Amino acid sequence: MKKAIYILLFALLLGACDEGFEELNVDPTKPTQVDVSTKLTAAQLLASSERYDNWRANLIYQSTMMQHIATTAGYWDGDKYTWNRGYASSLMDRYYGGVVKQVEDMLAQLDEEGAPDEMKAITRILRVFAFSRLTDLYGDVPYSEAGKAVIEGILTPRYDPQSEIYADMLNELSEAAAALGSGTSQFGDADIIYQGDQAKWKRLAYSLMMRLGFRLIKVDPAGSQQWVTTAINGGVMESNADIFYVPHTGGPEGINRNGNGEVFTVDGNPRLSKTFVDFMQAGNDPRLPILGARRSDGSTAPADLIGFPNGLNAQMLLDMTGEENMDNYAEPNRSIITGEDAPMFFQTYAEVEFMLAEANVRWGLAGDAETHYNNGVRAAMEMLSLYGDAGVIASADIDTYLANNPYDAGNALEQINTQYWAATFLNEYESFSNWRRTGFPVLVPINFPGNVTNGTIPRRMSYSESEQTNNPTNYAEAIARQGSDELTTRVWWDVN
Repeated sequence: MKKAIYILLFALLLGACDEGFEELNVDPTKPTQVDVSTKLTAAQLLASSERYDNWRANLIYQSTMMQHIATTAGYWDGDKYTWNRGYASSLMDRYYGGVVKQVEDMLAQLDEEGAPDEMKAITRILRVFAFSRLTDLYGDVPYSEAGKAVIEGILTPRYDPQSEIYADMLNELSEAAAALGSGTSQFGDADIIYQGDQAKWKRLAYSLMMRLGFRLIKVDPAGSQQWVTTAINGGVMESNADIFYVPHTGGPEGINRNGNGEVFTVDGNPRLSKTFVDFMQAGNDPRLPILGARRSDGSTAPADLIGFPNGLNAQMLLDMTGEENMDNYAEPNRSIITGEDAPMFFQTYAEVEFMLAEANVRWGLAGDAETHYNNGVRAAMEMLSLYGDAGVIASADIDTYLANNPYDAGNALEQINTQYWAATFLNEYESFSNWRRTGFPVLVPINFPGNVTNGTIPRRMSYSESEQTNNPTNYAEAIARQGSDELTTRVWWDVN
């Protein structure tokens, strides 16, 4: 991993030099091209992204809307349902100029160089992941023409309907999986996620396929079942060794820092939501002292961890409790999970097991729902070891939790997807999407003064304001087709 990061840094440093030496021994008729393996490392880091959008889209909006996080800070708009357009559009603002541009450039270069199909397949899977985040958060987005300003001169890309984006993403995953074998990709260690392991990328392709297939459950139930079945038959993640995540380090210069961690470094306002803490305390969840710590003294004793109610400002807190600050409430544990060197999770084995459990409940697929549920809970707890030794939970403690919180077939879908919500803490893009798909966990909306949703939880984020002037025709077409560019407009697959 470090070797790949150093290669990337070296390439960036070369690009920053301007001493005239670049003109020596260079054929002026041929463009200078960075090795595509180095570009893969950069693309993976760009998918994890930086403080800007992780702060705004992931944490300020989605983590509080999903009641994982709460705070009185006025600029944390998510659980107050107020509208900061720049914050809401932050993923769009960063992803199109970052990971989207990079993967489109990589695919063009791979074609030009006649690269092996397995390298193209890995790039296509990463591309699907990036676009799935964008379309799930915004709905109709630039897709077929996106990231091609340099390659094809397209400066004002059309917004594709989400139904067409989903059809193509699922097809891309199917073709990419078919192109992968069991050996090591030529990307090698430049692949900081799987180190070129084609079998893991193949399982990821089918795991993402299952995720996207389930997104269709309300709009195309038959199609949802078909894609989930295909994914299961293809072979999804098998253990925590298959988790799709970016490992981070402390730097240098922010190149490989965890964007969420960068937020927690500079922002001391976030607290764990009362909804989240109450859920964990009710089940005596051994994750709680790993995920949370009291702000005042760092205590992780479960009895000391009080969740903060969503939807309050400082005056409302004072009026309600007489407290002038939030120091007695639990915050994300700064000694374990909030570091700039923490892993950034994109999709986990725990999520896959919960989806397999749901597939069995809905359609009788994939074996036994209770077994998959138990596997999912265990995986969600064991994966915290990726934060370091302090994140390890003893197997006996997991056994006790499962014994005291057994699978309930009569309440299966709610139980499965509430655990899914717990397992996707800090990956709020997925928490928000799965909540919209299932309605679980059951969250109590906030009616903060001046909110723009009539006291309902938002259903999407809004587009970049610059699109209204820079790409007005395509922006207007998307609005006419999808609905008003507001937080309450539902994306295609999120029907009532």
